[in-house]
Amino acid sequence: MHNYKLGYLSIGALVFLDLFSKYFVQKYLDIGTSIELIPILDLVLAYNSGIAFSLFDYNNFFTTYGLLIIGIILIVYLHYIYRKDPLSQQNFSIAMILAGAIGNILDRFHDGVVTDFLYFHIGNTSFFIFNIADAYISIGAVIFFLLELIKIFKKTSP
Repeated sequence: MHNYKLGYLSIGALVFLDLFSKYFVQKYLDIGTSIELIPILDLVLAYNSGIAFSLFDYNNFFTTYGLLIIGIILIVYLHYIYRKDPLSQQNFSIAMILAGAIGNILDRFHDGVVTDFLYFHIGNTSFFIFNIADAYISIGAVIFFLLELIKIFKKTSP
């Protein structure tokens, strides 16, 4: 099995986990209810018309349809990069980003909003509310960035 085919299975599994978590939270958690997981992370149901971590959450035509179109274009582009070099070290990070983007687009597609439920805070200071797809995107982006830095440092070292 080619590496990218295994990657597709992984992406599918990650998307399933994301969508299942959103379904589960919507089914069993009411808006306004908070369940502490650990002292800095709670389960809190929220809907977000923006992007990761509720950025650009303006609940208007652009955020509903513009971000959907931008997301689809991003997925097509990342898929192109992913297939271009199946043995690339970066494919894990691209797969994570793809899984997150697909999960959020599928969630946004039916009503224009994304389900968020992981509320990060320290004491009474709120930071952001996000979902598993947002975490995939963030982790994938950090790994991608670090791999790029490693490439740069390898090229510049004697």
